[in-house]
Amino acid sequence: MSDIIEDIEIRLLLEALYQRFHYDFRDYAQASIRRRLRQARDQMGFANFSALQEHLLHDDDMLPRLLGYLTVQVSEMFRDPSFFRTIREKVVPHLRTYPSLKLWVAGCSAGEELYSYVILFREEGLEDRTLFYATDISEEALAAASRGIYSLDRIRTFTENHRASGGKSSLSDYYTSAYGNAVFDKSLRDRVVFSDHSLVTDAVFGEMQLVSCRNVMIYFNRDLQDRAIGLFSDSLMRNGFLALGSKENLRFSRHADAFADFVREEKIYQRREQ
Repeated sequence: MSDIIEDIEIRLLLEALYQRFHYDFRDYAQASIRRRLRQARDQMGFANFSALQEHLLHDDDMLPRLLGYLTVQVSEMFRDPSFFRTIREKVVPHLRTYPSLKLWVAGCSAGEELYSYVILFREEGLEDRTLFYATDISEEALAAASRGIYSLDRIRTFTENHRASGGKSSLSDYYTSAYGNAVFDKSLRDRVVFSDHSLVTDAVFGEMQLVSCRNVMIYFNRDLQDRAIGLFSDSLMRNGFLALGSKENLRFSRHADAFADFVREEKIYQRREQ
């Protein structure tokens, strides 16, 4: 019986979140959203989801706190180095043929993947002709991404990943150390546009040569995954590239025919010409 009540409370909470603030998590994968909401409920000290919902509707400070739990993503710079090596060695040669480039990092979270791309593009001589669009639904995540500050404890992993991805310089060239943090050079953000954008409710985002949305759609149900892939398809120019996470693919999407495998093992796809 308690599970039934909890299901009802979660549905009402997500509906309240959408009706009051227009953040739509109703089609997220249920197991993931339930785990995150339980974590929020327990760590914020609420007896049940109904109590959490009441505070959400009446306490202005509650929304950003709850979004912090619902949107948290764990990433690292140059995560999956073989993926970034493939971008460097097989995708970049195609991108060199364009006089100007647009790259969209969808669901950028705290910016680790964004900075990986900017550094890679700088090392490959493409940064000056590229606009980088970094989007997320969380204002706190966008603020963290725009600061570009990460704990020094994480830098060893970032550095090893960068080297394994084929990095052409030392990662330390891009940051300075201060008070236990690595502060990445502000010049890395000169060509970055940070923007609030929801894959659940918002429309097409520009015309891109490369869209990267890695390890985000694993939190979506099948319908929402389809919506996101449709957005990516409509946002890419012909022969543009779509990069997904290692546990994501297009196999079951109704938009799958719009793409061809480019490097299957790295989940890199190329939009077909029609």
